[in-house]
Amino acid sequence: MDDSCDDMPTVPIPARKVVTTFDAASRHERLEVKPPLTRLFRRTITKAFSVWLKFSTALVRSLDWYPRVEPYVGYGTEHYSRLICRTVYGPFKRQAGRLIRGIRGMLMVPSPHTKVRIAIDDVPIETVQVGASEVYDAIDSNPDISSEFAASDDAGYLDLVAEHSLEPGIHNVSYKVRDDEVSLWLNPADASAVPAASQGASASDVDDTIMVTQAPRLMKAAYNLLLLNPRKKVPVASMNLLFNRIADMFTDAPFFYLSTSPWNVESSIRHFITNHGFPEGPLLLRDLDPRPKTFVPSGVQHKLEYADQLMADFPDMKFILIGDDGQKDPTTYATIARRYPGRVLAICIRQLTPREVAGNIGSVAGRANTQPMPVTDVPVFTGATGSNIMKTMLPYLRAAQNGD
Repeated sequence: MDDSCDDMPTVPIPARKVVTTFDAASRHERLEVKPPLTRLFRRTITKAFSVWLKFSTALVRSLDWYPRVEPYVGYGTEHYSRLICRTVYGPFKRQAGRLIRGIRGMLMVPSPHTKVRIAIDDVPIETVQVGASEVYDAIDSNPDISSEFAASDDAGYLDLVAEHSLEPGIHNVSYKVRDDEVSLWLNPADASAVPAASQGASASDVDDTIMVTQAPRLMKAAYNLLLLNPRKKVPVASMNLLFNRIADMFTDAPFFYLSTSPWNVESSIRHFITNHGFPEGPLLLRDLDPRPKTFVPSGVQHKLEYADQLMADFPDMKFILIGDDGQKDPTTYATIARRYPGRVLAICIRQLTPREVAGNIGSVAGRANTQPMPVTDVPVFTGATGSNIMKTMLPYLRAAQNGD
């Protein structure tokens, strides 16, 4: 082959902005369908947040902070990749994705409408900013104009679909704002190219499923989320062992961590997953910044919408849904199983102990006030620890894998 081929220019990867749960919600979640008092309350909170945002932005600019990128782990299919990041203000040379307490993450100041240059494996992406009626941000007046930059939204978020095929494995995605450049890895899961992945992908909750948070106890959960040293967060007993057994059984099958935790604490959860030996995978978290049209999506709606997205992105893939009974995972997962018959391989519900929910409003005499088990045709496996669940779940998964 002629060596001159090496000098050929790189063809940019086309990408488009998408509507996600960052700025769109289902019809039942939208503000205009809520009762008058609810609308008034939410609009008051939204205006107060807007005032705080203007004040904090002016403050950080006076401190000479500059826009930078907080990158999040994306994922890909055989046809496209989903890339998510957020532009925020930070001091000079602040490392992106570093481990910080939750309260510091919650106080991040977004840098809206910031231009970001993105590349996948050193190949630049070329973007088209597309508007939609469901999106709060103003519709782009020139939707057909391509650009080497992509602009973040009013809250600093940027969610792109890059139309580019990737081989299964780890790929590098670089984000650059001015002279600040950060990178993260992207793990595309190609269902059609990896037969095992089409049978045993996992979508797992985080709080009280892999990480002890005590979510039913609001004050305790708030302390664990915001103030607790992230290095002192405790994993649920032997759940990492269960997850790795599943990963060994379904080689190359992806793990998705679908949680109602805010994107502000993504780095804390990411470090927790790595430090405690859980399989790596994309985090699909929630935006808690109130929006004028959608306010803050409920936890149930957040999980259902991302489940819809995963089912559409991987139409030939079967999922193992993993959660806990401290909140609404059982009924949420039953809803997913009914919506997508034949797509859910198994449901795993980690049962909280009475001590973990003691003090929760509605608990009686120390009895755990948890959610009932899902009513569904899909096999449901329960236990307080990963070891308990493995005794019944792993034999079933082996049989399903062998077609028994």
